[in-house]
Amino acid sequence: MPEPSIKDEKTYEKVREQGASKEKAARIANAAAAEGRSTVSRRGGRSGSYEDMSRDELYERAKKVGLAGRSAMSKSELIDALRHH
Repeated sequence: MPEPSIKDEKTYEKVREQGASKEKAARIANAAAAEGRSTVSRRGGRSGSYEDMSRDELYERAKKVGLAGRSAMSKSELIDALRHH
């Protein structure tokens, strides 16, 4: 049974399959339903590659999203944690 708060089930399921949280998938799906998929997709992709960031920049991103244990992580561990949180 579809979620009553999800406006675009197809987009929601696709985003969930890519590993996004339920909340993030719902935001993307609802924005796509309201504004159109192409409009929403054009907004994405502005962030640089994690590999191009310094460890300090990665640490700050990890801090923003609340990753535990970030102070002991290496650059590669921070990248992995940010990609899979």
